[in-house]
Amino acid sequence: MKPPRSVTVVFSTLVLAGVAKLGLSAMSYVQPGHALSGADFGSSYFVTAASAATEEPTAAPTEAPPLAGPPEGTPDEMLAAVTAERELLENQRSVLAQRAAEIDLAKEMLAIETARLEELKQEVEALLERASMAHVADVDRLVALYSNMKPKDAAAIMDDLDLEVTVTVLGTMAERNAAPILAALNPVRARALSLILLERAKLPGDRRLDRIRLN
Repeated sequence: MKPPRSVTVVFSTLVLAGVAKLGLSAMSYVQPGHALSGADFGSSYFVTAASAATEEPTAAPTEAPPLAGPPEGTPDEMLAAVTAERELLENQRSVLAQRAAEIDLAKEMLAIETARLEELKQEVEALLERASMAHVADVDRLVALYSNMKPKDAAAIMDDLDLEVTVTVLGTMAERNAAPILAALNPVRARALSLILLERAKLPGDRRLDRIRLN
């Protein structure tokens, strides 16, 4: 049984329209002056379609980091910079060496001065020792002299003698010799000497010399 004529006409029209559309698509890929054969038409169509289907957008290439350039300056400039740096280091070494020499000299002078002061200290201590020994010897002689005097004669002298000397002599003298002399002294002076002899054994802050009266 044959299909109706109207259906055949519609089908033929659709086929012709599809062929025409394919032809127009293929013509857009033909280079000028190049004749397109039937084989070319078919292959071009399918290659174009395949390329369009599989082609993907490519990513933009990343830029490589810039390479380090050569050192700035000419060789002469670099040599001059190195020379200047060496000169600076040499100057610093020279300054440090000079300071070290000055420190060594100061240490040597300090050692000499310390030795001189130590020697001077020993001399002063020796002089003080001799002076102290001489003072003790003088006091001992005075004590011996007043001890050999009669008490009234010794008291008569001590009434007008310097108070410090009197205290030193009576304080050094034995009690059996000092007692008769103290008894023969002026009563006011005897009381003053007694207070001084009592207070001098105390610490300076504990002494009460305000009670002493000499007249």
